[in-house]
Amino acid sequence: MGDRHVVPGEKGWRVVKEGAQQASATTATQAEAVERAREIIAKDGGGELVIHGQDGTIRESRTIAANS
Repeated sequence: MGDRHVVPGEKGWRVVKEGAQQASATTATQAEAVERAREIIAKDGGGELVIHGQDGTIRESRTIAANS
């Protein structure tokens, strides 16, 4: 399972695997990052999607099923 966090970055929004430094993806908008993270998590067998706000605090957490 591959939990991912959507966090603000210098150039848009980043999708980061839990425990990793480097982003799996970078997008212009938070909505795009959430969709990309959902795709990655589903492909990796499911897991948690944690969405952070612009200030870095956790706004929401979603459980994503495999191949959803």
